[in-house]
Amino acid sequence: MSTFNLHLPIAIGCDHAGFDCKEDLISFLEGKSLVYKDFGCFDKHSVDYPDFAHPVASAVESGDYAFGILLCGSANGVAITANKHQNIRAAICWGEELAQLARQHNDANIICIPARFVRDGDAEKMLHLFMTTPFEGGRHQNRVDKISC
Repeated sequence: MSTFNLHLPIAIGCDHAGFDCKEDLISFLEGKSLVYKDFGCFDKHSVDYPDFAHPVASAVESGDYAFGILLCGSANGVAITANKHQNIRAAICWGEELAQLARQHNDANIICIPARFVRDGDAEKMLHLFMTTPFEGGRHQNRVDKISC
């Protein structure tokens, strides 16, 4: 069963729709004394989500970051973008059980949160579960091994 190496920094990024939620999650990470790198965006002005999703995915893909956090309005755009990278398994999570299953069954390494569809406090709960739930391996490992093209 694999868990994240939280001695490595965490990569986080968003578009304008995810900005407020990203700021809340940064406070959550700081409260746990976890190191992170904010790949932007840095305000609520309209931006293009791939400009932030690609750098987060590249950072995780390099192995220099424990995992990634991406946010946009629906989480679809950032997830689609991140999943273009080899060895990235970006999972859209809008509830605690999904965040847990993304780790347990899919060994997801980027959590994608739909900022317009989660209530205050729920993103932090999902992130906590995502960070602390190990990948079960076993029958799931065979499935994960078949993902890459």
